[in-house]
Amino acid sequence: MRWVEQGAWRGPDVASRPGRERRYANVVVADIGQRSSPGAQQLLSAPRWVWKDICSEVSWAPRSALISSDHLIAVSDVYLQGDQAIVIFFFFSVIKLAPASQTGNLLPELFSNMVLLAKLDKSVSLTLKGPVYTDFIFYCQFSSGKREIIFKGQQVDLRRQQISQIVEEVQRVVHHLTTEISLQDLRFQAVPYSDTYNGNIKVLAPCQFLVTVPVKGLVGYREAREQRWRYYTLRGTRLPCPLQDPEGLRQWLEAEQFMKSQWQWHEADVNIEGDIVPAKVLQVFRKLVENAIGTCHLSGKVSMLTQLSAVWVAMETSTCQVELELVPTVEIPTVWPEKARWPPCLKRWPSRQRVECIKSFGFALLACSNYHWQQSFLQAEQVLLDQLDEDGGCRRKCFQALRQMKEDVWCPGKRPVITSHHLQTVLFWTCEKYPHPKEWQVFSKAFLRLVRKLHKCVSQHFLKHYFVRKSNLLQHASSGELDTVAQKLALFLKNPQIGLP
Repeated sequence: MRWVEQGAWRGPDVASRPGRERRYANVVVADIGQRSSPGAQQLLSAPRWVWKDICSEVSWAPRSALISSDHLIAVSDVYLQGDQAIVIFFFFSVIKLAPASQTGNLLPELFSNMVLLAKLDKSVSLTLKGPVYTDFIFYCQFSSGKREIIFKGQQVDLRRQQISQIVEEVQRVVHHLTTEISLQDLRFQAVPYSDTYNGNIKVLAPCQFLVTVPVKGLVGYREAREQRWRYYTLRGTRLPCPLQDPEGLRQWLEAEQFMKSQWQWHEADVNIEGDIVPAKVLQVFRKLVENAIGTCHLSGKVSMLTQLSAVWVAMETSTCQVELELVPTVEIPTVWPEKARWPPCLKRWPSRQRVECIKSFGFALLACSNYHWQQSFLQAEQVLLDQLDEDGGCRRKCFQALRQMKEDVWCPGKRPVITSHHLQTVLFWTCEKYPHPKEWQVFSKAFLRLVRKLHKCVSQHFLKHYFVRKSNLLQHASSGELDTVAQKLALFLKNPQIGLP
């Protein structure tokens, strides 16, 4: 089942209507075998349901198309391509992000109604096959033609709903834990609870999250002007040779780089010879997390993963177990680091105005190694993502499809070697190389362009960070795992298709 072009397909624009959210078009590919088969003729004669107003009247679609007052489906087109029938439909939900399991259970009923409204043979039966959170395969037996029709719809929205539900549970627990930690140690802040987007929680994979825990008491950051050698170790001994200087995204952090710093940051539990040492900060923070789990009575839901140097916890949610990396973070707003020489000259994407806006958000430093802090640009990257398709392109849709295929086919698992942050970086590089709106109008071409870029980076084990271009995001990744992903991508590019589970 090959990808078909869907860049120009647009459903009813419901974004401006209160209580409703825009949904993406879905493609149902029906393998009809022979064009002249009775089943094919029945499918092709299905009516095109046109919804004039989702709030009130429907042009001529029967009310039975409504599963409930909260869900409805609209089919906009049915046509042939080779020996396949392509059904383009739109799935709308007028409630706020229902749980994925609830929505998944509605889909068989939705498609059953679609068959009935098409006035097909009454003996048609539909059975849900496959995992309920990714792809849906419906087997439909037409008694008149004795031909089996396979419906397959990529449900990107369902992935978003499932992740939203997990994030909701994660941020409640994280807020509870970090509130207790902030009471025990004033150097750490509570991660705020948010009803919308939470910038402190980054989804790297469906079961892997990065949680940045802000620190306080460090104000007025300045770049270090003088270089000095470091001979200390974490155990307090002296080295005969100096420590290696940081490379790529990493840097030293001295307490004197801040105009104001609380006295606690000069204490020996986190400071060595004037440096705020991330490994020491993690030691303090790990003990605080362990104590907070017990104090908050979360021992049955949250557990420490002790075999790792960073602070990782496993958390049970209502749908699955997820792993969270909790990282103490120094937020540095309004300052853009010297290492991030972005953008280079003569680049058309993003615009100059957008660049200045992005730089105004500054950066952050993450405590995730022994001696060096790691620069992070999560907020700046989110601004870029939020404003991707102001020109009406399909960049976001391509990114969502790329992420779905990565999670389902190319690189599944709890801790995949390729995360959504890698895919996001591939998207940014591709947007910069193809800055014109016309290059993002046809979904199939734009999507395959992204896959080719991802394949090149994975094959070469090299993906430059978008802002700090001397940093390779795949430098410490497993070569064997990268090669496995590269092989799967190469197979896909030879015959682009949505693989059946």
